[in-house]
Amino acid sequence: MTSKRYSLRAEVSTDNSVAVKPVLKRMITRGSVTGGDKAGVFHVQAEMEGSSARELNRWLLSELRRAEKKTRLRAEWTCAGMTERFFDYVPKGTRSA
Repeated sequence: MTSKRYSLRAEVSTDNSVAVKPVLKRMITRGSVTGGDKAGVFHVQAEMEGSSARELNRWLLSELRRAEKKTRLRAEWTCAGMTERFFDYVPKGTRSA
């Protein structure tokens, strides 16, 4: 299967930002991670490559939940003019970018 380049805009909220921050920094190599102080909310803007938005979303959330189970992910993955939205593992819709 071919790899596509996706643009990610996400909000990660967690009860343990100390455990989640290093995981985000390790996984987001092309982009930025901001926030996460006392509120436990991180804002992510990045570029990632993968076979589908669903697979990338599942991989990202699974890694985050290994560090802290009470982690929530609201993500928008954009590729080829289409944006796919997710809340945790659940797809919430597709729209043109």
